[in-house]
This record gives sequence, structure tokens and C-alpha cells, in this order.
Amino acid sequence: MTKQTRREFLKTVGFMAGSAAALPILQSCASMSQITGRKQPSIIFIMTDDHASHALSCYGSKINRTPNLDRLAKEGMRFDNCFCTNSICAPSRAVILTGKYSHINGVTDNRLKFDGSQQTFPKLLQKAGYQTAMIGKWHLKTDPTGFDYWNVLPGQGTYYNPVMIEMGQRKKYTGYTTDIITDHCLRWLKERKDDKPFCLMYQHKAPHRAWEPGPEHLTMYDDVTIPEPETLFDDYSNRGRAAKEQDMSIEKTMNDRDLKFVAPKNLTAEQKRLWDAAYEPKNEAFRRANLQGRDLIRWKYQRYIKDYLRCIASVDDNVGRLLDYLDESGLAENTIVAYTADQGFYLGDHGWFDKRFMYEESLRMPLLVRYPKEVKAGSINNDIVLNLDFGPTFLDFAGVPRPDDMQGRSMRNVLRGKTPRDWRTSMYYHYYEYPAVHSVKRHYGVRTKRYKLIHFYFDIDEWELYDLKKDPNEMKNVYNDPAYADVVKKLKPELKRLRKEYKDTTDTPV
Repeated sequence: MTKQTRREFLKTVGFMAGSAAALPILQSCASMSQITGRKQPSIIFIMTDDHASHALSCYGSKINRTPNLDRLAKEGMRFDNCFCTNSICAPSRAVILTGKYSHINGVTDNRLKFDGSQQTFPKLLQKAGYQTAMIGKWHLKTDPTGFDYWNVLPGQGTYYNPVMIEMGQRKKYTGYTTDIITDHCLRWLKERKDDKPFCLMYQHKAPHRAWEPGPEHLTMYDDVTIPEPETLFDDYSNRGRAAKEQDMSIEKTMNDRDLKFVAPKNLTAEQKRLWDAAYEPKNEAFRRANLQGRDLIRWKYQRYIKDYLRCIASVDDNVGRLLDYLDESGLAENTIVAYTADQGFYLGDHGWFDKRFMYEESLRMPLLVRYPKEVKAGSINNDIVLNLDFGPTFLDFAGVPRPDDMQGRSMRNVLRGKTPRDWRTSMYYHYYEYPAVHSVKRHYGVRTKRYKLIHFYFDIDEWELYDLKKDPNEMKNVYNDPAYADVVKKLKPELKRLRKEYKDTTDTPV
């Protein structure tokens, strides 16, 4: 086929509209870019597990620096209102792959298997001529589908000397998992066919519990006291049962493995030597101190947050390795690089670790997107975007139509700085995994730019309302405050509208 301009192509298709003669032309092309001569961008989707946005220096972190991840913000767009639809690992991953809410894609909690036969954005990219790869943490209980190459951790995986499943074959590696996942990604990038665009899903285990740092970072922050969150000693006095009855507190829930009184079981002799040299002196000092009360909570917080940040430091180093390769290989200009986490996380906020709640720290996701051809460097966006939107966005950039059953929207115009007038002004959330680990009760809710309305259900029937402008830390439930009666009257119909729009009828009481 001779090369046509976009205008000539559209004129031709318009002339043949309604005619069967147009069909072979459209079917013979993976996307319009093959006709217009425009080269499709490649895509690298980087995702970590439980990396809260307030542990990224480009988001104003007061506790750590992330220079390589900050590059993506400096050279692309930072999203300040990116949210997840269900703040837990496997469900978020299923939402991202399918562009559909949990009750539609079938993975409402971590205990369920992902149906790999269903439509996903990697499958659609693959059909459009993209090379696709999935490397790192998968955590969906079934083998990946829609990928030309995959090499994933079984289940949660381990931080040291991991087993990985490469195209169905289990292999054992020696080293630190964050480094190893990056090694595999770089190898795949170097060995791929360079005449086709690619989509690489580069996904880390870090910084998931139990926050086991790599050898190079074991003593990082040893001489530093990390600032405490202002809500570390929250007593939940102005909240309902859900906040009071959770089991994810730094004070009571953390175990000996979390606090590094127990070393990982699968270390090599040299790794064990380095581990013991890093932790045994600190553990002995703790035993001598005999801490109690708030002093003990403060010590646990320091132990937890330093290990969490050490894991992030390794992620940042490895993302730097990948960005350097893109620069050196000439791929950076036409490659979309997106960085996110599967949800947010509590960094001692409200005295907690973990996620699950619709409160800000776990609802909010980091999202950084760099694409020099269309995204203005150093730009910041405040629109409400969701993990539901990632797949449709990648399809849009690839020239692949978004299927009608995908519930998310493309963020391409948002990334261009041209947010559509009809862009969402509220978002819908639903968490299901109860009764289960951490005892966070089932709930759903709506969030607007200023307000958040949450309904806890199943074994309770409680509502919470927060004014995020006056109470950004969500310390006071104002649902029953007469001053907010009009807000409740507006938000309940909006919540009902969203539940209907997304076809969610799941809120079964006991």
C-alpha cells in the first residue's frame, strides 16, 4: 500500500463508508499509524507494590529522596489526584489489565483467581502488532496471557534469591529481587525485535511487607531519625467502628519478621553475614532499652519506615538503570514511561501500615508519565484519574480503539494539557476483603475534589463524611453534623449514580 497522509486516508475511508470494500483496508492495518506513516510509541509500565506517593520526593516527601523517579516528574507529568478503585494488590492489577471494576473483572479480593481468558489491554496491543512482555510481580494466581514473553514471581515472591516462572518453567536466581527483575527487563529490551513497538510491564515486589532491604541499603538511614507523621498516635475518637476494629497497627500488628528480629530464611551465607551485621547491633540496643508505651511505638515506626524506604531506594536505583538504557539506546524519545504503584500505603499515618481503607493515604496512587512527543516536561495535573484509565490510555496512544466494555477513559488529552470538558469530577471506590487479614470492613464510597462519603456495610451499617479541605487528615467524621446535611444530600445521589453507571450492586448485609 502506498503511503497516504492522514487526510487522504480519512477521505478514502469516508468515500468507501458503508461499503464492504473498506473492510480489507481496515483489517489489514494494526492501527492508523501503519497507514499514515506515524510510528507508534513503545510503552514501559513500571509498577511497584505499596509505594505511597508521600514517599516520593517529587510529591514532596519529607522522609526520603527518589532522584531517578523524580526524573519522570521533571521530564513528564505528575498526577496529584490519581486513585485506585479497590486498594489491594491483586484487584488493582486486574483493574489495570482489564479497564474494568473488580465486580466486573472477577477479582474483588486477593483470594480469587484472575480469569486470563478475558480481554486485557496487553492482548489488544499484541493483536495490533506490539511485542508484549510481563516481568516481575504478577500476583494473580493464573499464568499471564497476552504476552509474547513473561517471567514472573510466584505469588508474592521473595526479596532474596527468588524463584521466577519463565514461560511456565520455574528457575531459581541468586541475588536481590529488585535487581534481578530489572536485569530481566533490560535483557528483554536488548533482545527484542527492534522493528516493532513494544509494551513492557516492569513490576516490582518492593516495597511490599516485610520490607527486606537489599545488601546495598541495609544500613541506609541508620544515623537518621525519620520524621513521624502527625497522626501516628491517632485514637480514632471521631471515627466509627471500622477504624477502631482494624488489625494493621504499628503498635499491635507487626511481627518479629516485620521488625527484623527474624532474618529471611533463604539467604546465602554472605547475605546472612551482611544482614546480621546490619541488624543484630540494632536489635541488641533495643533489648537493652526496654521500651514501653509511646516510646515503643516510636521505635517500631522507625524500624518499619527505614526498611520500607530502603526498599524504595533500591527501586529508585533500578529505575535509574532502565532510564539510562532508554537514553543510551535512543528509545527515550518515542517511549511512554509510566510509573505507579498498585495502591497507596500507610506510612505510620493513623498509626497504621498496609492499605485497604478509602482514606487518602491508601486511596491515592503515585502516577508519573513521561512521553516527550506529547507530554510537557514538569507539568502537574489535578484531575481525578483512576487505575481504571491506564489501559484505555495506552490503547489510545497505540491507535487501538477502546472496547465499549472498558469502563475507564483515555487520559491522552489530559496528558496533553487539554482535559475534556466532560472529564469526571467524582470517583467511585469499593473494597471487599472482609472478614480477612487486617480486618478492614467492607465499604464503598464517592470522592469529589473536596468531599468523601463512605458507607461501611456487611456486618455494620455506618456512614462517614470528610471535608478534605478543612480536614485533610480525615480525623473527624462529619456525617451527622447538621452543617453538612446539604453535602450528604448531594453526595448520596452521586454515589447511587456511580454505582449504577459502573453496574455495581454488591453490598450484601449479613
